[in-house]
Amino acid sequence: MAQKPRARQTTTTGKGTTSKNTKNAGAPTKRMSKKAKSKKNDVRTIVGGVDTHSRTHHAAVITTHGMRVADKEFPATAAGYRAMLAWLGGFGRLFAVGVEGTNSYGAGLTRHLHTAGVTVLEVNRPDRRQRRDKGKSDPLDAYAAADAVLAQRATATPKLGTGISESIRVLHTTRAGAVKARTATINTLRNMLVTAPTGLREHLDGLSKATLITACAELDTAGDPADPEIGVRLALASLAHRYQHLTSQITALDKTIGALVERAAPQLLKLPGVGRETAAQLIITVGDNPDRITTEAGFAALCGVAPVPASSGKTRRHRLSRGGDRQANRALHLAACSRLRHDPRTQAYKQRRAEEQLTNKDILRCLKRYLAREIYKALMTSTNTTTNQQPTAA
Repeated sequence: MAQKPRARQTTTTGKGTTSKNTKNAGAPTKRMSKKAKSKKNDVRTIVGGVDTHSRTHHAAVITTHGMRVADKEFPATAAGYRAMLAWLGGFGRLFAVGVEGTNSYGAGLTRHLHTAGVTVLEVNRPDRRQRRDKGKSDPLDAYAAADAVLAQRATATPKLGTGISESIRVLHTTRAGAVKARTATINTLRNMLVTAPTGLREHLDGLSKATLITACAELDTAGDPADPEIGVRLALASLAHRYQHLTSQITALDKTIGALVERAAPQLLKLPGVGRETAAQLIITVGDNPDRITTEAGFAALCGVAPVPASSGKTRRHRLSRGGDRQANRALHLAACSRLRHDPRTQAYKQRRAEEQLTNKDILRCLKRYLAREIYKALMTSTNTTTNQQPTAA
């Protein structure tokens, strides 16, 4: 049986007569208003990725569903950082930004984003297999950085480099370069003596390092440089003066670094076996934001002293870690060796562990792990480590 058509409502106005369905009256207008309101309140969340270089940075944007949105290149300048941040914010609410090279080319960008309140995560460069499969370009690397943040492969908080730790780092790096240059200088001087004229070689043979440097600095260099002996005298005197200059630089840097270390982590210097050089390296490893390292186990892994299982079959053992910050690992190694020589408690510990059939490598591994726990507590209790004020060098 056929259904009757739906009744229509007729409305009479001054301009004429209109009819409409009484059930759906006003429905289209209501739907449009909901859609407009949804568009107004719906702000998507995005994730950024940056591939950093010395002159330019390439940024990319993806959604939280992994869809690629856009990428663009910016200059590695303060104006470029501001333009990049504004560009990223134009696509939605910025969740986090993954940056490659936060401690090298991306250091300035990392500080700018952190100051702006943006969450920055450190991204390792893609492995060789991924680059071989997907290719290599700045946009691809930028998208890969964003993908690493979204997939939670990048979870490390970078060091800020805005406080006393950064000052210690640059001075410590300068000192290390001066020490290396001084070593190269004395080696060059000794090698040059091997082929020096016989009289000059016999005159300088058998002298200690300090006496040799002084004697070479006081050599008579008057004469024609075309004469081989005069040329050798000039070269030896120049090397000796360079050695003395580098030594004075190292001494001045040691004094400044020592004062900064005592200011940054006074509790650390009270530990047996921890000198200024070791303490300086450990402060550099932690950085100006030690709160990024939440546990002492994390600090041990950062220093490369976390135990790594190496068991097989009936053998149950651990081995030394080959990862982490190798300079921090070296600092802990020096502290452990110093304690084994001079600390009675450490010597007793070694004897007890040796009676348990542990090898010297295993004993050293356990000792470095214990040192990491002790040093982490000392670093966290030093209130000056977290200050962001730039100190005045002493």
